[in-house]
Amino acid sequence: STCLEGDTMRYVCWIGAMVALVSNLLIATSSGSLYAQTSTTNPYRVALGWEKLPEGRTLGIMSGAFPDPDGQHLWLLDRCGGNQCADSDLDPILKFNLDGDLVESFGAGIFAFPHGFYLDHEGFLWVTEGGSHGDARATLGESLRLGHQVLKLNQRGEVLMRLGEAGVWGDGPAHFNGPSAVAVASNGDIWIADGHRGGNNRIVKFASDGTFLLEVGGGVGSESREPGRFSDPHDLKLDSRNRVYVADRGNSRIQVFDPNGNLLYIWTQYGKPSGLFIDRDDILYAADGLSGTPRTGPPDPWRSNFGWEKGIRIGDLKEEQAWVVHFVPQHDADIGPGLEFLGVDFAGNIYAGEINRERLVRYSPFRPLNLREGKYR
Repeated sequence: STCLEGDTMRYVCWIGAMVALVSNLLIATSSGSLYAQTSTTNPYRVALGWEKLPEGRTLGIMSGAFPDPDGQHLWLLDRCGGNQCADSDLDPILKFNLDGDLVESFGAGIFAFPHGFYLDHEGFLWVTEGGSHGDARATLGESLRLGHQVLKLNQRGEVLMRLGEAGVWGDGPAHFNGPSAVAVASNGDIWIADGHRGGNNRIVKFASDGTFLLEVGGGVGSESREPGRFSDPHDLKLDSRNRVYVADRGNSRIQVFDPNGNLLYIWTQYGKPSGLFIDRDDILYAADGLSGTPRTGPPDPWRSNFGWEKGIRIGDLKEEQAWVVHFVPQHDADIGPGLEFLGVDFAGNIYAGEINRERLVRYSPFRPLNLREGKYR
């Protein structure tokens, strides 16, 4: 071959080979056959100000979003225009149409520091009080006999069930310490992450009537990196098989349990997750707004997760290891702590709350996505 005849010809042939390789890659990518090459691209654009609120009101820290079963509305949990509801007469539970118009609100005076949010398969709304004892965000609520509870409401704002004792913290079957998240299984079982920073570091399961069934982990000061233990379990969601996904934020991992509380997997590919969402197709969205941000105070020095980028990681739970297929960088990544809770509507739009800016960010796909295969349709 002439490609072996002298240094000049070898160089020319090498250049030609590289041009051909790049050309083939471009052709293959444009035809959709190199999905792995584009599996972690960002196919979303950012929009601010989607929500339309009454004059004089703005969103504070948004700590949950769920699409209504009718597919035409979205429910948000807002901390009353700031980061606290104990001293506010504003409604924290907000219902919007998909154009961002507020159509209904309720919940004023019920919550101190609303944190976890869930819309179950029957359309009931669940809210947790996420301030742990000793945290300044819980103190005012405790003085008003609020906090340390999980509440079930109907869509008229009527409270149907209360778990825990209002304003009283503890770690037994009848008490919580800043419960951070709640999710309801298809059979009605209630799973609760308890609790927020400085809380009980456990997950707890109740029957649909509120009967205590089991706990995993637990106890104030029980932060642990051991499998099946937790450090700041910040969110919790269920998939179609009622497996339990815990955002074990202090340990920069997701722990997955079966419906009986047995540990199945430990995943570290989702960064430092603060918020989780699982859609109807078992696609997992994990919000990481803390990676790389220094944390202070025990046990935080080992929590900072340096070397990882803030953003939203998306994976397919039908795959055993649920590798990340898309990464959406956090908008304005330099603001420090950012993304926490998030939700996704039936069209694939992501609604995420930023804690530092106290605002809602809407991430919309450029075009319809097939996230299961990691490519555009």
